[in-house]
Amino acid sequence: MPALPQSSLKAALAACKHSFVAVGFFSLFINFLMLVPAFYMLQVYDRVIASGSESTLLMLTLILTLLLVTLGGLEWVRSRIMVRVSTRLDTLLGSRVFDASFKQALFSGGMNASSQPLNDMSGLRAFLTGNGLFAFFDAPWMPIYMGVMFIFHPWFGWLGVLSALLLIALAYANERLTNQALQQASQEHLAATAFTQKSLRNAEVVASMGMLPQLRQRWQSKNNKVLRLQSIASDRAGTIAAAAKTFRLLIQSLVLGLGAYLVLEQEISPGLMIAGSILLGRALAPIDLMIGVWKGFSMARTQYVRLNELLLEVAVPPKRMPLPTPQGNVAVQALTVTPPGAELPAVRGLNFDVAAGESVGIIGPSGAGKSTLARALLGIWPAQQGKVRLDGADVFSWHNDELGAHVGYLPQDIELFEGTIGENIARFGPIEPHAVVQAARLAGVHELILRLPSGYDSVIGASGGALSGGQRQRIGLARALYGNPKLVVLDEPNSNLDDQGERALNQALQHLKACGTTLFVITHRPSVLAHIDKLLVLREGMQALYGPRDAVLAELQAAQQQAAAQSRTTERVQ
Repeated sequence: MPALPQSSLKAALAACKHSFVAVGFFSLFINFLMLVPAFYMLQVYDRVIASGSESTLLMLTLILTLLLVTLGGLEWVRSRIMVRVSTRLDTLLGSRVFDASFKQALFSGGMNASSQPLNDMSGLRAFLTGNGLFAFFDAPWMPIYMGVMFIFHPWFGWLGVLSALLLIALAYANERLTNQALQQASQEHLAATAFTQKSLRNAEVVASMGMLPQLRQRWQSKNNKVLRLQSIASDRAGTIAAAAKTFRLLIQSLVLGLGAYLVLEQEISPGLMIAGSILLGRALAPIDLMIGVWKGFSMARTQYVRLNELLLEVAVPPKRMPLPTPQGNVAVQALTVTPPGAELPAVRGLNFDVAAGESVGIIGPSGAGKSTLARALLGIWPAQQGKVRLDGADVFSWHNDELGAHVGYLPQDIELFEGTIGENIARFGPIEPHAVVQAARLAGVHELILRLPSGYDSVIGASGGALSGGQRQRIGLARALYGNPKLVVLDEPNSNLDDQGERALNQALQHLKACGTTLFVITHRPSVLAHIDKLLVLREGMQALYGPRDAVLAELQAAQQQAAAQSRTTERVQ
C-alpha cells in the first residue's frame, strides 16, 4: 500500500519531535515533584506533631522549599520549550502557509481568498503556548498518583481509579456533545466574516444605493446562527464542566471521610488521611483542566485539520532548472480552460501562434472568454486541455517568481497595494529610480505623480486612496511596463482613461512594439487597434477569426454588411 503524502504541517511537527519529547520528560519529573506537598503533609502529621521536633519541621520545610523551587524551575523550562516550539513552527510554516493561501485564492479565482489559514496558524501557536496543553502532558502520569494511593491504602487507590474513570467519561461526553456544534459554528463564522469583508470592500456601493439594511439583516442572520451554535456548545460544555468540578470537590471531601473511617479503624495514620485527599485532587486535576479547556482544544484541532488539508491540497512546487530569459514566442495549442468554480469551459479549442514582438488584439462580446484567455496566457489558470507555450515551454513549467520579472499584466480590476507609488510601480522589489520613472513616463503618469505631495514616495492604500480610476489604471499600466517585460497582457487598458490617458496608452503601445515586446490587448475600443498586428475574435469561447488586423477587420465588416442586408430583406418580406 503506497504511503500517504505528508503535509508540511506534519513535517514541521515531526521536526519539533525532540522538543515534545523533552516536554514529556520534564512532565515526568514535574509530576513526581507534585507528590512533595502530600508527603510533606504526611511527615508533618505523623512525625513532627507526634514527636514535637522543631528541627525535623525545619529540615522538612527546607527540603519542601528546595523541591518546590525545582518544580517551579521545571515548569518554567517546560513553558519556555513550548514557546520556542510555537515560534519554530511559525518559522517553518509561516511562508508556506502564506504561499498556500495565495495559491488557493489564485486557483479559486478569488472565491476562496481569505487570511483564515494565517489566522489558523496563529490560533495553533497560541494553543501551544497556553496552559491547557500541559494538561495533556500531565494526564499520562496519572498512574503515578494512583500507584501511590494504592500504597497508602487499596481503598484510596480504587476510589481514585473510579473517580478518574468517571471524569474521563465526562470528558468524552463533552467531546461528543460539543465538537459538532463548535465545528459548525466555526464554519458559519468563517462564512459571516467573508460576507462582511466583501460588504466592507464595497462600502461606497452599499451606502449610495441604500443597501445597508438588507446586508445588515443578512449578516445578522449568519451571526445569529453562529451565536446559537456557540451557545449550544457552551451550554453543554458549561454543564459538564460544572458537573466535573462539583464531583471533584465532592470526591476530595469524601476521601477525607474515607480516610477518617480508616483512621478510626486504625488502618492508616492521620497523615495518610490528609495526604490521600491532597493526592487525589492532584491526580484528577489534569482531567478536570482538560474538560475546562476542551473548547480551545477543539478549535485547535479544527485549525490543524484545515491547515493540514490546505497544505496537502496546495503542494510545494517541484524545483525546476531555471529557463533562459524568454523571447516572447507564444503558441496556443488546442487550449480549453474552465474558470475556477465554473462547470463549463470559458474557452475551447483555441489554436494560434504569435511570434516574438508581435501584438495581438483580442476582441469579442462580453462573456466570450477574453479575460479567461488572458489568465491562461500568463499561467494563472491552468489549462483543462491543450497547452500555452512560451518559447516552446509550457507556461506552467516556469516558476512564477522567475517568469514574473519578464511579464507585464494589467487586469480589468486595478488593485494597488498599500505602500508608496514607487513601490507599487517597482512591484515591491528593489526600487531602481530610473526604471520606475521610465515606466511612469511610458504610462503618461509621471507628471501626475510629481504633483502629489510626496511624489513617488506618496503612500497609497489598497484602494488607491484619493486617486481616480483613470489614475489608478495608469499607475497599474506603469507597473505592467516596469523592467521592459518580454510579454505584456493588457485587459481593457483604456476602460477608465480620458483623452490624455488614451494618447499615453497609444505611445506606450508604440514603445512596446519598437522594443520587440510580445503584446496582447483585450479591448472594446477600436482606437487601440491601430497599433495591433493581428486580431483574434472570440465568440462563445471559441476562435471565430484570427489573422492580420486589416484582413480580420475587412472580414468582420463584410459579415456585418451581409447581416444588415439580410435584415433589410427580411423586413421587406414581412
